[in-house]
Amino acid sequence: MTQGTSTRRGDRSRPRVGPLAAHPSPAPDLDVDALIDDPATRIIVCTGSGGVGKTTTSAALALRAAERGRSVVVLTIDPARRLAQSMGIEELDNTPRPVAGVEGPGGLDAMMLDMKRTFDEVVESQATPEKARQILENPFYIALSSSFAGTQEYMAMEKLGQIDAAARRDGTYDLIVVDTPPSRSALDFLDAPERLSSFLDGRFIRLMLAPARGPARLVTAGLGLVTGALIKILGAQVLTDLQTFVAALDTVFGGFRQRAQRTYALLQAEGTAFVVVAAPEPDALREAAYFVERLRGDRMPLAGLVVNRASPAAYDDLDADEAMAAAQRLRTRGDHELGAGLLRLHADRVRLVQREAGLRARFAAAHPDVPTTTVPALAGDVHDLDGLRRIGDLLGSAPATG
Repeated sequence: MTQGTSTRRGDRSRPRVGPLAAHPSPAPDLDVDALIDDPATRIIVCTGSGGVGKTTTSAALALRAAERGRSVVVLTIDPARRLAQSMGIEELDNTPRPVAGVEGPGGLDAMMLDMKRTFDEVVESQATPEKARQILENPFYIALSSSFAGTQEYMAMEKLGQIDAAARRDGTYDLIVVDTPPSRSALDFLDAPERLSSFLDGRFIRLMLAPARGPARLVTAGLGLVTGALIKILGAQVLTDLQTFVAALDTVFGGFRQRAQRTYALLQAEGTAFVVVAAPEPDALREAAYFVERLRGDRMPLAGLVVNRASPAAYDDLDADEAMAAAQRLRTRGDHELGAGLLRLHADRVRLVQREAGLRARFAAAHPDVPTTTVPALAGDVHDLDGLRRIGDLLGSAPATG
């Protein structure tokens, strides 16, 4: 897998993942073990559409890295609880919790993003205790921190930045694995700094802050008309709460905006690697192509693609057409129904494997420089560390695009 390794540093961090090459060649191998063993790799971000095994892949990568000697924390911002169940933890929360049963010299902690708690931590770190209490009790803050569109992505950026800063300061972790939300929202956190900046710099926010920022005589007349209208619509107390919240937002969250922008730069840095996870299905691979192009456009370092849950290879000395013809002959004779049924199942499996191989080949032709590895589907669900370890073994030894 030397080809995959050669793309990991330098060339790997800015792979060409654009248009179809004039003479397509097989995609390079994604060398997962080289990726997680490299001490220069400090952050791995797993992204992809929903239902492709992204959470399981994140946990398996984290476990394998820990058992190969890394000090790892895995952060999931997927609301599913499968990660906690697989790692034998009663409930994940905003605090890293050690995972028992890791076999090897490293260590593994796991956590799940609590967006409101992370928002509260920002407030508490940026304001005096009295000011923080006023903000935390403000109804507009409660609504924003709990359910406002985009808050989860903002807080994912904040939490990743917090963990990385603490790890660099204290040496707690040398690898952070991030599991992102499903579907295209998985990349929404890339837009978080710009969207937050636009919100904070918006016209309404500036208007609400005018009394605090400018000479009263210059703004009183125009603001009085607006305030009067808002009081009629919202009520005096609601308007007061809103003005208090906006003032707090301006004074407290300016620092968050700068930190979110630093985290964005961190995601572009050489020590970060994005792993796109997909199933061998048309929709999932189309989403994977979107992620690849988006990462390329934002200059994010792409490590490669994991094609997960591929159908295991079938016995190929008997092709699908031959199997169906033999099944028909047995069925005509009327005394070998079981054998005919098995032949039909074999034909279906062969066609499924061929279909998936064709889809992978099409993706590789369109993105010839994206390192790729294929992981076969297991017979059952992953529900414990042994299952995650098995997935990790397959990731570490899987063939690329076969």
